[in-house]
Amino acid sequence: MVGAPNAGKSTLVNLMVGTKVSIVTHKVQTTRARLRGVFQEGSSQIVLVDTPGIFAPRRKLDEAMVEAAWGGAKDADEVLLLVDAPRHAESDKGGKAGQDTARIIEGLKSREQKAVLVLNKIDDVKRELLLDLIARFTEADVFKETFLISAQTGEGVDAVKAYIAAQMPEGPWLYPEDQPADVTERVFAAEVTREKLILRLHEELPYATTVETESWKDLKDGSVRIEQVVFVERDGQKAIVLGKGGRTIKEIGQDARKELEEMLDRKVHLFLFVKVRERWAEDPERFRMMGLELPKG
Repeated sequence: MVGAPNAGKSTLVNLMVGTKVSIVTHKVQTTRARLRGVFQEGSSQIVLVDTPGIFAPRRKLDEAMVEAAWGGAKDADEVLLLVDAPRHAESDKGGKAGQDTARIIEGLKSREQKAVLVLNKIDDVKRELLLDLIARFTEADVFKETFLISAQTGEGVDAVKAYIAAQMPEGPWLYPEDQPADVTERVFAAEVTREKLILRLHEELPYATTVETESWKDLKDGSVRIEQVVFVERDGQKAIVLGKGGRTIKEIGQDARKELEEMLDRKVHLFLFVKVRERWAEDPERFRMMGLELPKG
């Protein structure tokens, strides 16, 4: 699943899988690495690859995210291009989202790769504008099917699931039936905390933050002790994350712990630490820990 940042890919993946496997915020470029959500439709098992939004990269981290998105598309049996219909219907070019989507379409053409067009948030677009939008995308001649959906309400999503299931090649299932994602609990726990961080500080904090689970210890009483580090690039950012008297990081920890306890169905002891690591977003080792690689050449 590819698309411009904030097109709704993670929301759709979570809806189709039936549980939360990808974090969702209103801030663009929330998803950083390829994440696979797994669900069954009839006799088919579908592995949905939620990719970072494809955009014009400015930093090494951006380049690695875009590389991950195109890598996911290259390896897939089907490619779904998710489009934020209201933003593209606002003008002929759709603003920045339109530029990013146009770049994806050109990328599909250069790779001679056909895709399925999925127009999202259709409940926020007038019918005549929607028809114009479909006509504009049809001219690109890279789409073999078009679906109209609302990832928020679920409208039209069953049709997309049925279509994907029918396209799956024959072969053994790749994951156990009850496994909804291919990330470890340690990785997803870090993602949950990063989501709470973004939601709490989305206007104050830049993208230069990441969360890593440093310690995971199962205790005798059935609970789990998790230690995580929030990395920022400057002391000023550390002060923002900590908040006055440590109040902000405490609230972020409380929100993350509550969700983790619901996910893991057991008591969680969560300890958060904030450290400064200058230019971590330029460090290839940090990329590899997030499942990212810089493009070669």
